[in-house]
Amino acid sequence: MLKQLYIKNFALIDLLDVSFEPGFSVITGETGAGKSIILGALGLLLGNRADSKAIKDGEQRCIVEARFQLEDDSLETFFQENDIDCFDDECIVRREISVSGKSRAFINDTPVTLTCLRELGTCLIDVHSQHQNLLLHNNRFQMEIVDTMAQNKDLLETYRKQYQAYQTANHKLQELRQAIETANANADYIRYQCEELESAQLQADEQETLEQQAATMQHSEDIKSCLYELSTSITADDTGVLSLIYKNLHALESLLNVFPQGEEAASRLNQVYVELEDLASDVETMLNSTDYDPSELAKVNERLDTIYTLQRKHHVDTVEGLIELAQHYRQQIDNIDGGEEAIALQEQLVAATRSEAEATAAKLTTQRLHGAKTIEREVSERLKPLGLPNVRFKVELSATQLSANGADRTDFLFSANPGSPLRRASEIASGGEIARVMLALKAMLSGATRLPTIIFDEIDTGVSGRIAEQMALIMKEMALHERQVISITHLPQIAAMGQNHYKVHKHQDLTSTTTHMEQLSSEERVAEIAQMLSGASVTEAARKQARELLALG
Repeated sequence: MLKQLYIKNFALIDLLDVSFEPGFSVITGETGAGKSIILGALGLLLGNRADSKAIKDGEQRCIVEARFQLEDDSLETFFQENDIDCFDDECIVRREISVSGKSRAFINDTPVTLTCLRELGTCLIDVHSQHQNLLLHNNRFQMEIVDTMAQNKDLLETYRKQYQAYQTANHKLQELRQAIETANANADYIRYQCEELESAQLQADEQETLEQQAATMQHSEDIKSCLYELSTSITADDTGVLSLIYKNLHALESLLNVFPQGEEAASRLNQVYVELEDLASDVETMLNSTDYDPSELAKVNERLDTIYTLQRKHHVDTVEGLIELAQHYRQQIDNIDGGEEAIALQEQLVAATRSEAEATAAKLTTQRLHGAKTIEREVSERLKPLGLPNVRFKVELSATQLSANGADRTDFLFSANPGSPLRRASEIASGGEIARVMLALKAMLSGATRLPTIIFDEIDTGVSGRIAEQMALIMKEMALHERQVISITHLPQIAAMGQNHYKVHKHQDLTSTTTHMEQLSSEERVAEIAQMLSGASVTEAARKQARELLALG
């Protein structure tokens, strides 16, 4: 329930801080007084688009804040999922807009996105304005009403998951068919490319090995020459390093008896000698194994040519890329060869998911038919006292193809006069009749939903007199069941029925125009309703009639 509304620097409002009461409240005021401004401010709290032009001239930002009393813990999950602090039985929603166009939203002082704000707004307030009467033209809106009255929420959620599974399976089937069709069209090309790559018997990393082998063979003479020079330097009889070290080592060892300090040098020299012997052996081995074999080099170059040719042809840089390409072609061939089987399996999945969705859609249809009967009965009963004693109202369900909402289409059919055929309400109902139909629907839905606050914005357009009284009685009745109903009205019959009465008015001086809103006392209500009855010049007769209307309310 809306407990308090605070508005600062919004449009013509300098500062407005008003408290609201439970039950049925009315808001009145002359045309242009600013009632739509207050609704616009509430719209910001419901996540509507912000416009910096709405900020009062000369100010840097505007603030709209509302305090709601929560009737139960139904929003506890919402607060937990969005990591928002919960203030016991209260919820505070705030929106700030700066002249730069920046907008910020808060729930219980926690910054939130507009999506989050909209989600919460749908749980707190339902604002029914005149343009919402156009929803009666919308089949989806009609279906939402049917589903609400049929209590289809859980079943509809189950169906939508099944329908999505069917859509996904069917989409995959179409993709598979397209892929196989494309592959079949290029089957010969794909097979040729695959056979060429597979016949090459490519091995990962072989290109690097082959390129190294080729480089070694091409420089074999230089390598052998270098190795020969190295071997000679180490092992030559008189001038080789080994020979010289051996002579010096032998001489040093012969003096160790008289020169013990040379023992360490002799040991180290001996290690050098052993290491050089080992090196000489390895060099000799490399020298003997380094031979120039033109036929072997030709084989290596031929293999490299094969690899290079395939890389240029397929626009890849590595053997690994060629191997991956071969695997891709092989998969395409497997798809071609096993395409019919793959399609058959996917078709079975499509059929299974469709069958499951159809079964649940049939359950939806059954429950919707029961809900439709409830709607027909309740709406007709509510419309008769609203000046439509001969009304006929029917909810027509017709079969359609599977869609996200099932396999049904709904049409609300309406006839106001005896002998008139039932036709779509949106096509034949007048503006006043549509307003009454929408009020009847809202009154019916209010008993099936948990929404605590409903605001009617001039739903009484096109009606007057006794019909207005009946509409007021319906709104008053809606407010009995722990629900807050607020009606913005121009009709004194409805204004008099309100348990609480608020007036919106403008104040003008030489430099500014501002909008104000205040709750009226009993005597102020008499004056306001009398003015609504008689116009600018309030007569004593109008005051008397105003008191009579208030007494009836």
